Amino acid sequence: MSPAFGAMEVEHYAKGVLLEPFVHQVGGHSCVLRFNDKTICKPLIQREHQFYETLPTEMRKFTPQYEGVVSVSFEEDEDGNLCLIAYPLNGDHDNLESIDNSDCEPKNKLLRWTIKRLYLENDKITKEWVRQHRKEEKIKSHKLEEEFEWLKKSEVLYYSVEKKGNVSSQLKHHNPWSMKCHQQQLRRMKENAKHRNQYKFILLENLTSRYEVPCVLDLKMGTRQHGDDASEEKKANQIRKCQQSTSAVIGVRVCGMQVYQTGTGQLMFMNKYHGRKLSVQGFKEALYQFFHNGKYLRRELFEPVIKKLTELKSVLEKQESYRFYSSSLLIIYDGKELQEVTVDSDPEDLDDLSEESSDESAGAYAYKPTASTVDVRMIDFAHTTCKYYGEDSVVHEGQDTGYVFGLQNLIGIIKEIRDESSE
Repeated sequence: MSPAFGAMEVEHYAKGVLLEPFVHQVGGHSCVLRFNDKTICKPLIQREHQFYETLPTEMRKFTPQYEGVVSVSFEEDEDGNLCLIAYPLNGDHDNLESIDNSDCEPKNKLLRWTIKRLYLENDKITKEWVRQHRKEEKIKSHKLEEEFEWLKKSEVLYYSVEKKGNVSSQLKHHNPWSMKCHQQQLRRMKENAKHRNQYKFILLENLTSRYEVPCVLDLKMGTRQHGDDASEEKKANQIRKCQQSTSAVIGVRVCGMQVYQTGTGQLMFMNKYHGRKLSVQGFKEALYQFFHNGKYLRRELFEPVIKKLTELKSVLEKQESYRFYSSSLLIIYDGKELQEVTVDSDPEDLDDLSEESSDESAGAYAYKPTASTVDVRMIDFAHTTCKYYGEDSVVHEGQDTGYVFGLQNLIGIIKEIRDESSE
């Protein structure tokens, strides 16, 4: 039994765990689901599973903790509501015939997650979109691509959140990218339901669980994105995307972003379509925007991020044969408002302050950067290869120079933003 299941009360998993959209997914095309507060899950891809099970020790601090495998069932009730239910694997059995799944609801009253409509606060699309889709009670799977075509047109969206409420619960039906991925996953599983209704998913650490208001930057790393097993069509498509974006020039591009604006109380979402269009200067401006909370630049985050990126670069330079094609790098920090320190505060309270913002809009805010202030993690290893993977026909030698090149440029650009902001 996986650690994630073992940590839960028996009544919550004896008959299955309801999976919900992971509201802080900002990039990638694979569906990421919330298993519980500290654990997420995604479809098991053998190559990625192998990566996590053979991960070098020195890389573990830069990847999510792997927590096991579950069996996921696609289910539809008599009203047509769709849901995904996770069950523990029974030993080596791939099917769960011995488990009674006639009543799959956990007892926490989250009976079934009914597919609901997106309501995003964007003046250009909301009224038209809501007017059209309120007439429909259910989303028809064959129209899914049409319904989300606006994601390509509305590449930067804003959503207001209540400062006193739980941000994750408020985003449950409003994060555009996680909703898109979740509904695509439901559609695929529904289409295959006649032939297959059991899928394996891997359980991974939820990297956002420690943050009250997670700000997440998803960066596609490396100068090459296609795997060694890619078809000629896929290869050409990935090469074109790299050549037309910052990937070919600096080895990194924006794949998605979620950042909290304290001034307006809004979360800003930027998707991969916008990220592909950015120039190198545009990429730099996007990074600046990620570290800016709408009032002032979060300068106290620069050093922890640079330190972790530099350490990761050093680790990857020592890895023989690994190629992390199409993988991403996450940078995460807490967007909650910092505690205000007034001028008449006890001097002892200021002893540990390493930096105070010079931005007038920051007022008397001061910061205590710690190792847990930010997180830097590698994710998505479906196309990762290594000479230790015996079945691979192509064997690479040395470090992943494309990925390291991207890290080097990323570090350099963040340093530029840091230096320019202190002038």
